[in-house]
Parts: sequence; C-alpha cells; structure tokens
Amino acid sequence: MIGSLMVTIPSPWNHHRLRLRPTLPLIKCESGGVPLTKQGHRFLSSLVANAGVNDHATANRLIKKFVASSPKSVALNALSHLLSPRNSQPNLAALAFPLYTKISETSWYNWNPKLVADLIALLYNHGNYNESEGLISQAVSKLKFRERDLVQFYCNLIESCSKHESNRGFNDAYGYLSELVGNSSSVYVKRQGYISMVGSLCEMGSPNEAVNVVEEMRKDGLKPSLFEFRSILYGYGKLGLFEDMERMVCAMEIEGFEVDTICSNMVLSSYGGFNALPNMVPWLQKMKTLQIPFSVRTYNSVLNSCPVIMSLVQGSDGFPLSLRELVEVLTEDEALLVKELVESSSVLDEAMEWNGLEAKLDLHGMHLGSAYLIMLQWIEEMKCRFKVEECVIPAQITIVCGSGKHSSVRGESPVKTLIREMMVQMKSPMKIDRKNIGCFIAKGQVVRNWLYQL
Repeated sequence: MIGSLMVTIPSPWNHHRLRLRPTLPLIKCESGGVPLTKQGHRFLSSLVANAGVNDHATANRLIKKFVASSPKSVALNALSHLLSPRNSQPNLAALAFPLYTKISETSWYNWNPKLVADLIALLYNHGNYNESEGLISQAVSKLKFRERDLVQFYCNLIESCSKHESNRGFNDAYGYLSELVGNSSSVYVKRQGYISMVGSLCEMGSPNEAVNVVEEMRKDGLKPSLFEFRSILYGYGKLGLFEDMERMVCAMEIEGFEVDTICSNMVLSSYGGFNALPNMVPWLQKMKTLQIPFSVRTYNSVLNSCPVIMSLVQGSDGFPLSLRELVEVLTEDEALLVKELVESSSVLDEAMEWNGLEAKLDLHGMHLGSAYLIMLQWIEEMKCRFKVEECVIPAQITIVCGSGKHSSVRGESPVKTLIREMMVQMKSPMKIDRKNIGCFIAKGQVVRNWLYQL
C-alpha cells in the first residue's frame, strides 16, 4: 500500500504543499458539480501514484502527457472538475493552474472568459494573488476595446469569486465591475453589471447591499427584473431573515411580478434550512390557492427538511411501505407537509407515462425523500388504475432511477439503492434491467398480480 504523498507544486504554479492521497478512486463530486470522466480520473490517480515527494518533474510530465494525449473535452472536463467549488478538494486544487497552463498552449484551446474567471477565483481563494492578478491583466488587455465582452468577463469573475467565497477576489472583482458600469453609457453593460452585482452580493450573504444596488439601477433608469427580486428574497431567506424575505415577495408582487414555482421553492428551501416546518404548510396552501404548480424541486425542498423522513430513507432499518403507514410515524408538522404534497398530483402526473406498451415512472432529479414519497404515491395510483375493468394493462412496467452518472460517487445512485431496498421489502417482481442498469422492469400483468396481493 502506498502511503500519503507530499507533492510540492513549483512556481509559477504556487508554493503550497499538497497532501495527495492514493485513494483517488474514492474522489467524490457533490451534486451539481462536475463529474470526472474515466480518463480524468485515471489522470489524477496517476499523479498520486507516481509523483513522489517534491517530484515537480514527474507531476509536470504527467500533466503534459495527459493534455497531449486527451481529446479537448476530456482535458477541459478535468480542469472544470478541479475548478468547481463543489468538486475541488484542497489537496487537488493547486493542480488547476499548471493544468490550465498546458491546456492554454494547445492548438485547439480557445480563450474562455468563464473558465479563466473560475481559475482566478480559485487562485484568489488559495492566496495566489500574483497569478490571479496576472490573468486578470491578460483578460483586460485582450478585451479592453470590446466593452460588452469585458463586462461579461467581470460578471463571470464576480460570480465565480462569490461561489468560491473568496472575499478578496470578490471585493476586487466588484470594484472592477462597479467602475466599468459607472463609466459606461451602454444600457447593456449597465444591466449586465447590475444583475451580477446583485446576485453575487446575495451569494456572499449581503442582501441589504444588494437592495442598495437595485436603487442605483433605478437611478440609472433601469427597472429591476424578476432575477434581482428572486436573488434578494433568497439572500434574506438563506440568512433566516424571514420578515425581510416575505417583504421582498410583497415588493415583487407590487412591481407586477407574479409569485411562481421558482420563487416558492426558494421560500420553502429557506424555511427548511432553519427547520421552520410550520411556516412551510401555509406556503404550500398558498401555492394551491394561487394555482402555482408544484415541481420536483418543491418536493426536494420540503422533504429534505423533514428529519424523520430523511432518517428513514438514509437508514438501514427499513421504512413504511404505504402512505398510511408513513403518516403514522411522522411528527405532526411532517405529516401535514406530506398531506399537502400528496393532495397535489402534478409532480406524479409529470413523472408518469402510461400506454399499452409501457407504464413508466421517471425519478430523475428527485432526492431520496422525494423518490420515496413519489414511489408510495405511484404504487397507490397503480392500484387504483388496475382496479378499473377497462384498464389497459401495459406490456411492461419501468421505473427509471438513473445509474449514478451525476451522483456524489459516480456510478453509485442513492435513489437506485433506495428503490432496490423498497422492491426487496415489498417482494416486488421488478428487477434491474440487464440492458439499462438505471431501470427496474417487469411485465405489466406480473406487476398487476403483485399489487393485488399488497
């Protein structure tokens, strides 16, 4: 077994020592991050396995070989993985700059403002100010006579720095962008700049300052868009400032913007983040009154906030296998939330397809709690349909849960594991499809006979 290795990345890369562990097969990508390709995974593994203590030459050689032998998409995927604030691990982050340097020397590379902005944000976050400021200077020199492109770069930069939570990088980017917006006569430049400043201030936990920027917009003759209102209300919500969040909802409506599903999900997620479950029930009822459709994200936002449900689906001791049994073990608040979700069938209807050839349930986009509840709803719906004499029995029943390509561990789908456990506990005839491991399948008549016995 190879022990932990120390790799020092030389100047001009950076001067940080990194502890690269030989357990790279366990590299994880957070949900919403950038999953590695197999080639990229092997590349990082080879760096760990072959680069010894202070072995700059080996690290450089492996990076050079990887870029020279990899397709454009694979090389950029590996770089994007390292740049993502959700994917990057501290012990790998310093590889991003030398990897970018080699990629930028290829014949196929086209300068990309978003990629460069992400790299600068990462460098800022690790104290590599000379490299980050050098890249900014290069970008400004390249774009200085193209104001629209320059503002787009600054917008990318401030957004990247806010996502990386880099205070110095954010402050520098905000100064560059604010100066450009103030000096420009272009409505496009002003609008794009203000939008990014508002969104990034909220990302950095400063919604009050974002409100001030909105007032500057008005003075410049620009009307705030729905994006600014959503950003600010969610900025307040993430801080638990519910009165301010609700005030922004009212302000949004006064401006003529309707409360929609996206806004509602932000509110629900904010309540859930502070375990304010009693606040969520009235909001779900408001959505029904205003005929705002529920979405998969509505389910995710609500059910991720329910501790009993999450302990059930993440545990190993089994779970209730019917809606009635589930409600019996929930707290009053969680039971009320489940009741409100179940009474609206819009999410289940969108996830279901039914015809003579196939009845399919698609669980893509659902977190564990949502997949669990939708499965219980689906089983009840299937029972009801099969009881109707005129019901056309589909030739095949399919549950699509994915194979784990976008899971935290690539190839391991938590939803698939959950569904498999449910099928086992319920003694279901549905089995993993040999042709598509992300699906469970069975003959329609067989499923109907099984459901009659439940």
